[in-house]
Amino acid sequence: MAILGKIRQRSIFLILVIGLALFAFVISGAFGNGSGDTGPNEPIGIVNGEEIPLETFRLLVDQTERTYGYTTLQAVQTVWNQFVRNELFQKEFDVLGIDAGKDQIEQVVSSTESIITDARFINEAGFFDFGLFADFIAQMRDTNPQAYETWKQQEAGIIASARESIYFDLIQSSTAVTDQEAKTFYHLEADNVDLNYVQIPYASLADSLFTIKQSEVKAYIKDNASKYEREASRSLQYISFLEQATEEDQTVIRNGLEGLADDRVEYNDVSKLTDTILGFKNTKNLTDFIDRYSEESFDSIYSSKGRLPAEYAEILYNLGEGEVFGPYRDINTLKLSKLLDRKEDANIRASHILIAYQGAERAQPNVTRTKAEAKALANNLLRQVRRDSDRIGALALQNSDGPSRNTAGDLGFFSEGDMDDKFFEFANKSRVGAVGLVETPFGFHVIKVTDKQDLVLLASVSREIIPSDQTSNRIFKDATQFEMDAGKGEFAAVAEASIFNVRTVNQVAQLDENLPGLPEQRNIVQWAFNEDTKVGEIKRFNLSYGGYAVVQVTAAREKGLAAPEEVLLEVTQAILKEKKAAQIIANNKAISSLEDLAAKNGLEVVNALAVNQKSGTLVGAGFEPYIVGVAFSLKEGGTSKLIEGNNGIYLLQLTAKKIAEDLEDYSDYARQLTNQGREGLGAAIVEALETSAEIEDNRALYY
Repeated sequence: MAILGKIRQRSIFLILVIGLALFAFVISGAFGNGSGDTGPNEPIGIVNGEEIPLETFRLLVDQTERTYGYTTLQAVQTVWNQFVRNELFQKEFDVLGIDAGKDQIEQVVSSTESIITDARFINEAGFFDFGLFADFIAQMRDTNPQAYETWKQQEAGIIASARESIYFDLIQSSTAVTDQEAKTFYHLEADNVDLNYVQIPYASLADSLFTIKQSEVKAYIKDNASKYEREASRSLQYISFLEQATEEDQTVIRNGLEGLADDRVEYNDVSKLTDTILGFKNTKNLTDFIDRYSEESFDSIYSSKGRLPAEYAEILYNLGEGEVFGPYRDINTLKLSKLLDRKEDANIRASHILIAYQGAERAQPNVTRTKAEAKALANNLLRQVRRDSDRIGALALQNSDGPSRNTAGDLGFFSEGDMDDKFFEFANKSRVGAVGLVETPFGFHVIKVTDKQDLVLLASVSREIIPSDQTSNRIFKDATQFEMDAGKGEFAAVAEASIFNVRTVNQVAQLDENLPGLPEQRNIVQWAFNEDTKVGEIKRFNLSYGGYAVVQVTAAREKGLAAPEEVLLEVTQAILKEKKAAQIIANNKAISSLEDLAAKNGLEVVNALAVNQKSGTLVGAGFEPYIVGVAFSLKEGGTSKLIEGNNGIYLLQLTAKKIAEDLEDYSDYARQLTNQGREGLGAAIVEALETSAEIEDNRALYY
């Protein structure tokens, strides 16, 4: 009542407050955008003048994340690539009038592995049936509209794929190597020359002999602008404060588990008596015990030795029934385990030879033998294996129709439910080394049992190894204190005084998500590229996997030509090479013979045999395509001028030129070159379309 009285007393005040709030809302709508949305207004992207719809883009990103388990940025990249690709190709389709009909769609569907292997679309003959697939889609349209809408999106992708296929086929059909071109390519590889040469390496002149001015570096970058174009980037340094359990934290968790193993006596405040609490070893209700004390539920699945934690597998596998072991570490948990049951010889290993026949389940189209023929062949192989069971591997490689053919018939370990019932029944009842013949829906199997192991059922009480509250508080305090101290002084100096390890990250791109040592930290990258974030600014971030990172922006580079200091070493080496080349040529310009050049510079004349233009490699000098080309231009006995190469200055003398005889017919060679040229053509086309397109990318504003 007192509260209601106070509300009545202040009702005029409340009305004024609410009225002002509403007034502020209306005013903000009148002078703002009317929606209260202060986010970016730019489209997420524009390709050749066509805007990419933001809501559709976001929907597809969400679907891609869920379907493929991608991170947000991985999904964004995937959807972006598809949108750009679709827009680029749509323009080409419109110009060329390309569309996809039923035949093209059927062709794409019939080559999609996930569809043609779906049992729902396999006919009685064991083959994919497009009619069954079409009936399924028609039924889906009437019975499951939501699934049908999803299919329509997939269908749009299939239609796009079919249209792309037509487009690529058109380009490939016009991409061919003529006989004359084939002749040229043939002689580039088949013709060769023998030559003598002297190489004066650039390294023969010390770098210290030359002075490079900053103006020269800037001029070189400007003259080679296409090589030194850079996207916007940021450089960061950071210190991570990870929340990790200390040895003391682990000891507490371990002691807690140890205390659960045996019975314990506790005083009951209600009855004023002592109660005996049964421990893990003696508890009568194991499931309730695990539900109460463990962070993982009871798993009633039997395990093979190979599925147990590797370090403790031998101990756990050989426990007696009811025996308890632990605590022991299993990845990031501590466990106390108890053996409940053992199934002897239930984990079986076998090798087999599958002889399929036409009409058997999953038989490949190339299997044409009848069932009777398959049985006869299987019996013949059975007799061979019985005479020498070690031959089953070799015979499987030669005859088996199953996928285990690639492993010489070895199926590895399996248990009940993993194999056809008849196959497992034979393997289960037979001793190790036994050989037999079993028929299943897949065909006839010649089987050899190669090993058997027990399966064990373990119950475990597990606790995740996590830091204590005390440890977490200390880590938070350390991170916060460092953030404050670093903000007052030099980041690196404060870190060194506190004995913290500083990590640097250079060239962070605007759409990066993962940083070295800091996976999935998109929020850090977004902050670094925020227009309000200045170089030198420091901020602390929470890490999704526990802990903190204190980050400082150390450099900001906008899109454009690289700054001289970024590429100083690379550019300096390029300029040095030019200066050394000019100096070496000037020092030796009066010399015309290889012997004199070698004598003056303390070098040797090198002999190179069978040099061809296709490889562009000069024996003893490395990759020198220009030098090799000059050699082919010389006449036998002729000597070149001093030539500038990749690795030094050269003087050549041609000693022999061997021109290969022409082929009688270049058509086969031309066809081979055409096929080679078509490999990777699709990627080259997409790259060419992207290069010529106008693309505005605003993803960083939204993700």
